[in-house]
Order: sequence, then structure tokens, then C-alpha cells
Amino acid sequence: MGLTLAEKILSAAARQDARSNEIVIVDVDVIAVQDGTGPLAIEKAKELGGKLAKPDKTILFIDHAAPSPRAELSNAHKEMRAYAKTSGAVLSDINQGIIHQRLIESFVSPMDVVVGADSHTCMSGALGAFATGMGSTDIAIAMVSGKTWLRVPESYRINIHGQFQPGVYAKDFIIYLIGMIGADGATYKALEFGGEAVSNMSLPERLTLANMSVEAGAKAGLFASDEKTRKFLESVGRADDWCEVKPDADGTYEKDYEIDLGAIGPMLAAPHTVDNSLKVIDAGGTKVDQVFIGSCTNGRIEDLRIAAGILKGRKVSSGTRLIVTPASRKVYMQASKEGLLADLVDAGATITAPGCGVCVGVHGGVLGDNEICLATSNRNFKGRMGNPKASVYLASPATAAASALTGQISDPRKIGA
Repeated sequence: MGLTLAEKILSAAARQDARSNEIVIVDVDVIAVQDGTGPLAIEKAKELGGKLAKPDKTILFIDHAAPSPRAELSNAHKEMRAYAKTSGAVLSDINQGIIHQRLIESFVSPMDVVVGADSHTCMSGALGAFATGMGSTDIAIAMVSGKTWLRVPESYRINIHGQFQPGVYAKDFIIYLIGMIGADGATYKALEFGGEAVSNMSLPERLTLANMSVEAGAKAGLFASDEKTRKFLESVGRADDWCEVKPDADGTYEKDYEIDLGAIGPMLAAPHTVDNSLKVIDAGGTKVDQVFIGSCTNGRIEDLRIAAGILKGRKVSSGTRLIVTPASRKVYMQASKEGLLADLVDAGATITAPGCGVCVGVHGGVLGDNEICLATSNRNFKGRMGNPKASVYLASPATAAASALTGQISDPRKIGA
């Protein structure tokens, strides 16, 4: 009997056959924390002896509040910087960008086991790694031991066929899928994406799907590594880190889904749950006070190109704020080189430093009472953007840009680039 992607990667890391529902102890390749979860992980690591098993693969990211808006957060950053110096851990400071984007740019390779004190660590699964989020105490144990224990998850195979309609993107698909499965429909499962449409998807599109797998409750979102994975690693100077990883043809899956991309149009996740999905046309005309383009889900250069293509030579609607936050310094610099930032600023956007920005609601874009934000981020829970009296819709960069132009939720296919 063959192995799923999750079973194959975890079998290699455990140095034994690892089948679904079995508990295994695995070697961890990359360990990550961010400034919301890092201080507690550091405290617990010190209690456990403090010496890091893999300091060059333990990364401390300052991204959720970057730059810091408050003294207590500044003190947390200070603690993380000091610990990096004394422990040998790698520090990714306020100018570098979001944990998940930085992981795929600089640290994660196919076949890796990646654990992070952040639920969207699963995004690295797009590279063919088993990547998952854990609590700070579990991460501290991984920091000092270089290992963790896992129950091998059962896998759902998501077979994707066809191609996107014009104006429809990976974000629309994942919102559609979460709406179909439900916010708890894949709890502690591995979502394994495959089918001929996946072979045609760009690496950034795969990242969006892996990133939001956790919004269906999944433990991991996984893709086989292929030529597009190799080319991506080559583009970030890590061609030697590539290896092929794919599931066996006779792997056993708990569920199989068959989905035709051509049947999906622009989608929204309406307040206040990600599985509250609906078609953009069904919410068209809803006034938006703020539009956010960024986050680990959709703050990559490809996303900024889509948005700038729609906004170039036009103006954001009066009374609507547009905030754009590149996911990393690398993305920021590339967007500047291509003139995208200038196009966005000319249209009326505010560009902020690389990082999580508006998404987490800590600073820079907190909503007012009864305001509505349309965002390209991954969560729309009540209070997510800093105010429980506000509402958040989730959408693709194209829908976000179109809605910024009109001041209301709008179908990008009716705007045109």
C-alpha cells in the first residue's frame, strides 16, 4: 500500500513507516516563531535548558507588529533580538517581512518538516514540506530537542481540473473550497492538492491554497514538488535545495474531491467566518470603507501586479482607504523596481512596511466602529482587524482592487485592467 504526501514526508523524518493515525517522533528541519508567540516560546525554551538543537534553523520573526506601535510590543521585540544574539537563532527583523513568506523564500525545502508557532505555517506545504502550526510550548520543545511528536493525519485528496475563468484566482478557489468543506470539515487532516490544474498552477497560487488550508481545520496543506517548485527555489538562489517529492499512486485517502475550476467565479468570505462564502455578485454594491491588499496569503509580487494592473491610471474611490503591504522586503523591492508601488500610490494607495500589517489588527489600519474592510488576508473573525464592532470580507487581489476603485464590493470582470 502506497503513501500519501503526509505519510511519505513524515516516514522519512521518523525513519520508520508512518501511516495515518499513528503517533511518531520526527526530526524537525525548520522551527519558527513570531513576535506574538515568540516571547513565550523563548521563556519555555530557557526553562528547558535554553540551548538550541538547530540554531541556524530556528528563526525568530518580528512581523506582526513591525515596526512596533506600543511599548510592551517593543519590549517583546527587544527580548527576541537579545535571545537571537545569545542563542545563535536567526533573527528576521522588522524590515524583512512576514514569517510565512520569509520561510518559503529563505529557509524551507521539499521534504522538510517545519513547525511554527503560527497557524499559517502550513503555507510552506506548497513547497512539498510537511509544515504545521503548534503552540509556543510545543515549539519550545522542538527548539531545544530538534524533534516533535505528531499523530500522522489522514489525508483528503483535492483533485483540481480545468482552468480559471478570467478574473478568477486561487483565492477564489480556496474560499469556495472552505465554504464547501466547512471551517471544521478537515480538522487535523492533511489537504493534498493534485490534478492537472495543479500542475498548471504557479507556485504563488499554490502558496495561497496551502496557506488557507488551516481555515478548514487542516493540519497541513500539501503539494508535490515539481519543476515549478524547482524554478521557484532557483529564483530565490536555492536551486540546490530542490528534490522531488510526490505521493504514491496507490496512496489511501479518507476522502476524494473533484473540482472544476471553470465552474468557480469571484468569491467572498463574508463576516464573520471564512466558510461563510458567497459569490461576489451576490454581495455587489456593499460599501467598503477600507481595502487591504497584502498578508501572507496575497502579498506577493504576483498579487501586487494584479492589483496594479487594475488600478494603474485610475483613482481609488473617495471615502475608501486602500492600504497595500508587501509580504517581504524582497517583494517590496521587486514591486518598486517594476514601478508597481508608484502606480499604486498614484491611484491613492498607502504603502506600508513589509509585514503582517492590517491583517492581524495590532496596528496600522485598525477599523472604526461599523466600518467594513475588504481584505486579501486569510481571516475575517469578529475583531480580527482590531475592532469587534467592524466587519471584514475576504477576496482576491483583483476583487480588492476593483472594489477600491468603486468604493463597494465589485466583480473585477466588470472593471477590466
